Amino acid sequence: MKIMKKRSTIGATPKQRKVLEALGLRKIRQVKEMPDNDAVRGMVKQVEHLVEVVD
Repeated sequence: MKIMKKRSTIGATPKQRKVLEALGLRKIRQVKEMPDNDAVRGMVKQVEHLVEVVD
C-alpha cells in the first residue's frame, strides 16, 4: 500500500502529527510503501484528510 502526504500539517492536532510521523511522512507529495494491514489502515483513517492512498 502506497501512501502520499497531500496536505500540510499546519492546523493538525498533535495526535495527527504523531500519526504522520509514525507513517514516515514529512514532506508534501512524499510517498511511502507500507504493509497493507489493519494497523496501517487505522492510521490512514485518522489522517485521511491529509493523505491519499496511491495505487
